[in-house]
Amino acid sequence: MSNRQRILIVGGVAGGASCAARSRRLSETAEIIMFDRGPYVSFANCGLPYHVGDVIKNEEHLLVATPELFRQRFNIEVRLRSEVVRIDPEQQLIEVHDLEQGTIYNEYYDALVLSPGARAIRPDLPGIQLPGIFSVRTIPDSRQIRQWIDQYEAQQALVVGGGYIGMEMVENLHKRSLEVTVVEKQSQVMPLLDPEMAAPIHEMLIKNHVNLCLNQSVVRFDPGEGHRLGVTLESGEKLETDLVIMCIGVRPNTALARSAGLTIGDSGGIQVDAHMRTSDPHIWAVGDAVEVRDVVTGTLGVVPLAGPANRQGRIAADVIMGRQHGFRGVQGTSVVGILDHVAAFTGASERTLKRLGLWEQMEKVYLHPGHHAGYYPGAVPISLKLIFTKKGGRIMGAQAVGQEGVAKRIDVIAMAIQMHATVFDLEETELCYAPQFGSAKDPVNMAGMIAANVLRGDAPLAHWEHLDDSDALILDVRDAEEYNQDHLDDAMHVPLDQLRQRVETLPRDREIWTYCFVGQRSYYAARALSQYGFKVRNISGGFKTYLMHESVKYL
Repeated sequence: MSNRQRILIVGGVAGGASCAARSRRLSETAEIIMFDRGPYVSFANCGLPYHVGDVIKNEEHLLVATPELFRQRFNIEVRLRSEVVRIDPEQQLIEVHDLEQGTIYNEYYDALVLSPGARAIRPDLPGIQLPGIFSVRTIPDSRQIRQWIDQYEAQQALVVGGGYIGMEMVENLHKRSLEVTVVEKQSQVMPLLDPEMAAPIHEMLIKNHVNLCLNQSVVRFDPGEGHRLGVTLESGEKLETDLVIMCIGVRPNTALARSAGLTIGDSGGIQVDAHMRTSDPHIWAVGDAVEVRDVVTGTLGVVPLAGPANRQGRIAADVIMGRQHGFRGVQGTSVVGILDHVAAFTGASERTLKRLGLWEQMEKVYLHPGHHAGYYPGAVPISLKLIFTKKGGRIMGAQAVGQEGVAKRIDVIAMAIQMHATVFDLEETELCYAPQFGSAKDPVNMAGMIAANVLRGDAPLAHWEHLDDSDALILDVRDAEEYNQDHLDDAMHVPLDQLRQRVETLPRDREIWTYCFVGQRSYYAARALSQYGFKVRNISGGFKTYLMHESVKYL
């Protein structure tokens, strides 16, 4: 295409705004116009919960770019309160409804980029339209929530949905001293995590007096006294609250694309190729509304994350301007802060791999290292789960939960996945070290070392969920004080420091599974026993992982 072309962009925020700015950087002659039905063209919607929590006090700080900035810095025209209601692909026209003037007009395009985003899901429940029930997608949403809390001096809030936005809202409502209840239809919050990895989050939420209603759904809302709301759950339980925040997910906003005859994928997102081009050669689509490929599993889906949306916008601009650039796909790398904890995720979960029938090819390890050197004050543990292939050790996914240093480790592993690295690469990864930042053997290195030992045959693993199906002798190698505090009922107790002296008391006709608190001492025990001729496995992650698994059973 000629650089003297007309590029129209429908929608802003991450994908559309990135596409517009990148297009201008590649061409000073192109005419670029952005349309958005709302009052803002580029704002930080990921910051909305923190504005509700008064962490971000000034609403203007959420504005990434204004129409004035786009005009002055980039010579890009932005038309707010302008809803694109129809596309005519044959004539290469869009029909625009000016919501301020009430007029309708057409605009021609050489290239059209759709960045319509996604809409918060609001199920058709009785009472869903009552005042005091909010979603969190736009600046006006956060403004209305703040006003409601202040006007009615709210003391209680109910969050429906325990995913990323739900947990961020819990944190920020808690910061404002509201009593918070979470209703989640699944058996855990943070459904992207495997159940045992969500266990520390449950424990922390309960410790902070957050009420968890798991395996529950809301079936209706009713007016309460004054401004208050009545909430009825599927179980029949009735709750009362000052406000409700709906955080049950988003749905791709594809109405415009559908009406234009563009192909919609099975996942419900707009189907695009690697260049972000739709089924129409003159129309591109980016952001939360598009269907993308998971680079780990190869599956297609909709992944509403700001990072991929930004990259897609840049790629669409490159291709429109004649550059060959492709989108690699996504691996779902994400992080969330929940009160004093952090949870992060990248790649595929065990649950996903089982659903896809791929788990038989996989192995996993658990570890609970300190986030920095133990001798330096303030070290706190990170619970880390690493999933990899049994053949070759390719890294498939990782999850981590802790108070400090969580995002750093998942970021490193996310890049390893992107580079098709193996656990042997993690073993050799060179990371910066000083005692207040990490350890000479960083948690990432340790995860690689443990996994590499498994694949080399140096440390055969067992897992707690297989305990009931095994007749192995369970050997607790912790100290007496730890053992007396809590242990498996049928476990034999031989402290590691006494193991060599008592080795002949162990049976040679049974497999032995060793455990300690986090798996390190039991690994030492397993290595020693294997050299004495015993058939032995180390239970990954130790007793701490056992407690995580057990807590899941009682939710």
